[in-house]
Amino acid sequence: MGLHRRHILGLGLATAGVGAAGYGGLALGDWLAGPDLVAPAADGPDAAEADLAPSAPPAKGEVRRAYMHNFYTGEVLDAVYYENGRYVPDALSAANHLLRDWRTGQQHFIHPRLFDLLHNLRTRLDTRRPFQILSGYRSPRTNAMLRRHSEQVASQSQHLLGRALDINVEGVHLAHLHKAALSLRAGGVGYYPDNGFVHVDVGRVRQWTDL
Repeated sequence: MGLHRRHILGLGLATAGVGAAGYGGLALGDWLAGPDLVAPAADGPDAAEADLAPSAPPAKGEVRRAYMHNFYTGEVLDAVYYENGRYVPDALSAANHLLRDWRTGQQHFIHPRLFDLLHNLRTRLDTRRPFQILSGYRSPRTNAMLRRHSEQVASQSQHLLGRALDINVEGVHLAHLHKAALSLRAGGVGYYPDNGFVHVDVGRVRQWTDL
């Protein structure tokens, strides 16, 4: 799949409905205390879990970039999201916008550990390609619609909480991406070979395959 760069999202972007002032340059511990991280009961393979997968925070002097392409909107984010021991508010705001529910336009807080997961996954894959995002945040309305068409969609999906992404990488075999994601043990991993994506989330460590 080729990239269609209709929009480049930079660090200076003012995203609709999510102001950078609301973030204030927060450190990891501040993010984990957010009210959006409280999850209801689970009932599906990618369902929301009350606990988060163990995750080592980035080293204080480390610089990390987010490089993502929204498959449906064509938008691209290539920005430093972590430096000087803190997450960068403008970059996270831009990421929230790119990962919005493209069907409804609704945005949601996206857990920063997802970006750390992608950073570590990119290192493991040794690729310079962006992650293609097929699903990021999913509104209750969209989730209900998808559930009517597939039993695989959980009623309390991690996508509803901004803790999950469905991804692939151009030039990387899906089975290789799946194996690399499992090796991180950073949360849930779902393998959807017929649909062309791997689900990753920052809930508890678990795995499943849609055959």
